Amino acid sequence: MDITQLILDDHHEQRRLFAILEQIDRADTGVLSAIWSRLATFLELHAAAEEAIFYPSLLQVGLASRRGTGVEAETLDAIHDHNEIRDAVTEVARHQVGTDAWFAAVAAANLANSDHMGEEEREGLTDFRRLAGLQRRHELAVAFAAYEARNFAGVPAVDKDPEAYVREVEEELPSPSAGSASTGSASTGSASTGSASTGSASTELPSTGSLSIGSLKRG
Repeated sequence: MDITQLILDDHHEQRRLFAILEQIDRADTGVLSAIWSRLATFLELHAAAEEAIFYPSLLQVGLASRRGTGVEAETLDAIHDHNEIRDAVTEVARHQVGTDAWFAAVAAANLANSDHMGEEEREGLTDFRRLAGLQRRHELAVAFAAYEARNFAGVPAVDKDPEAYVREVEEELPSPSAGSASTGSASTGSASTGSASTGSASTELPSTGSLSIGSLKRG
């Protein structure tokens, strides 16, 4: 099991659910509402799981491999994207199900999510496969699956400041001498994401030193 594959599996399911919405009769508002409710809940749960499990670990292995600037930029972009997706989902709720305005808002959410998934698949997931060992990716997959299972009913949608998220995660990282970034286990909780502990899968993350993220702020 590999966390990058679990994330790709989630992406496939999100694309599938958006495609289903496009094929349902506009008059069948009960079905449209049910599918959208499931998708909206899933989008937020997936983002929360990434913020609790995946992105702290991407920062960890990137910083330990002296690729801090790259992984910080990728993480800033990802949190920014998650906020845009949350805002798009909120916009859907402002419209009556099945109307032109509702479908336009769903299409905007689909576009925001598709852009994020494509970028994440090209950058964050690719980098993590290069930088993290198989055992670590397995342990993180266990933590990721457990997070989604325990929160299957959904989690609160709360926008995060990208720079504050990266800064808070990095401040919790212990010194590089604490161990290898590509091994160990999978808990990565931070002040902004909550705990990601899964019992036996518990580890700490290495320190970033004095890296600055001010110049990486996305416009």
